Amino acid sequence: MFTEYTQALDFLYTNLPMYQRVGAIAYRKDLVNTIKLCEVLGNPHMRFKSIHIAGTNGKGSTSHMLASILQSSGYKTGLYTSPHLKEFTERIKINGKEINKGFVISFVNRIKDFAETIQPSFFEITVAMAFEYFAQQEVDVAVIEVGLGGRLDSTNIITPIVSVITNISYDHKDILGDTLEKIATEKAGIIKAGVPVVIIERQPEVENIFSITALSARSKISYASDGYTVYEGDRGLDIFLGKDILISGLSIPLKGNYQFKNIAGVLATVDVLRDAGFQISKGNIVYGLEATVTQTGLKGRWQKLGVDPLMICDTGHNAAGVSEVIHQIRQQKFSKLFIIWGMVKDKEPSEILALLPTEAYYFFCEAHIPRALNAHELKEKAAAFNLFGEVVCDVNRAIEKASRIAKAEDFIFIGGSTFIVAEIVTL
Repeated sequence: MFTEYTQALDFLYTNLPMYQRVGAIAYRKDLVNTIKLCEVLGNPHMRFKSIHIAGTNGKGSTSHMLASILQSSGYKTGLYTSPHLKEFTERIKINGKEINKGFVISFVNRIKDFAETIQPSFFEITVAMAFEYFAQQEVDVAVIEVGLGGRLDSTNIITPIVSVITNISYDHKDILGDTLEKIATEKAGIIKAGVPVVIIERQPEVENIFSITALSARSKISYASDGYTVYEGDRGLDIFLGKDILISGLSIPLKGNYQFKNIAGVLATVDVLRDAGFQISKGNIVYGLEATVTQTGLKGRWQKLGVDPLMICDTGHNAAGVSEVIHQIRQQKFSKLFIIWGMVKDKEPSEILALLPTEAYYFFCEAHIPRALNAHELKEKAAAFNLFGEVVCDVNRAIEKASRIAKAEDFIFIGGSTFIVAEIVTL
C-alpha cells in the first residue's frame, strides 16, 4: 500500500507505458483495458454528463475555454486534458482546482493489483482515474479531451452530450495514418449515435468524412465556421453570428490568431449545450472566455514569460501548429529574433524545420525524456534549412544565455515541443 503521493506517482510512471515518454509503444489500439478498468470501478463514466473534444490542434484550448464558460455559468465542471506540463494533477480538474493528491494515492492503491493483472498503459489508468474522480465528486458536466486520435482513444467509452472536432492536420502519422482522410476517420470515431457533433471548420479534404459519419450515426452535424466569425477589432476581438455582431471588444488571455477558429467552435458548442438545457448567458460566455487562464490554469499557449525583451513560449509542435506560431511571430515588432527550439525524434523534422524563420539565431535544446531528439542532431538537420545557432541542451540554460545576449527590443521564442515548454522553470 502506498502512503505517499510520490510513491503512487512513481508506480504510474515506472510500471505503466507512457506515450509522452516512450512514444508509440505505449499506444493501445483498442478500448479493452479502459472498459475493464471502468467495469471494476462501477462504470463511473456513466454517472456524469460529458463533452468530448478531438482534433489535431486546438482541442486543449477549446476544452479549457468551454470548461471556463460552464464554470462561469454556475456548473460544477470537470476537465480532463493531457499531457500535463508541470504536475500530473494538472490533467484532472474540477472548477480549475487540480485533483486531490490523496485521491491519487487511494485510487492507485485501489486499482494496483488489477492493473498489474491487465497491464494498462499510463493513459488508460489516468482516464479511469479521471472518470472515477468526476463521478465521486458529482460534477454537473465534464469536458473530456481526447488524448490521441479518437476512435481508439481511451476516452472514447463515454457517450457525451456533444462531440467537438477541431482542426485536422498531420500528426502522429505512424499511428493515425499518413493522409488527412485517414486521420479524420480516426477523429470522426468520437461521433456517437444521435449525439450532435460540432466541427470547428470546413476543410474540403475531410468534410465528406464527417458528413458521412454523422449521417450514418444520425447525429446532427454543424460547422462552427458557417455561423461564427472572429475578427481583431480596435478594442479587442469582435465576434459575429452571421452578419450580426454578437460580442465586441472581447479581451481573452489566449493570444494568437489561431484561437479565432477555436472561439467560433466554442460558441457553436454552447448553442448545442443550450439546446440540451444548459443555462449559459452572454455574460457567462464573455467572462468565461476572458477568465479562461485564471479559472482553468491553462499554460503554454502563446504565453508571455517576460518583457524587454519580449519572451513567449508555445506548445505548437506539428506542421500546422508551428505554421500558426510562425505567423504569429511575424506579426510581432522586434529588432532581432532568438528561437530556443527542441523536438521529439518520432516527428518528421524536415517539414517543420522548413517553416522556421532563417533570420533567427537558434539555441537547439532537448527535453529530458527518451523521445527527445538529440540537440546536436537537431542542429545538423536545421543547417540544411539555413537555420543556424548553437547547442545548449537544457532549455533553461538556453533561456539564460538568450536573455544575456538579447536587447530590450529583441524577441525570444521558446517552442518546438510540449516537453521543451514543460521544462521551463518560470512557466
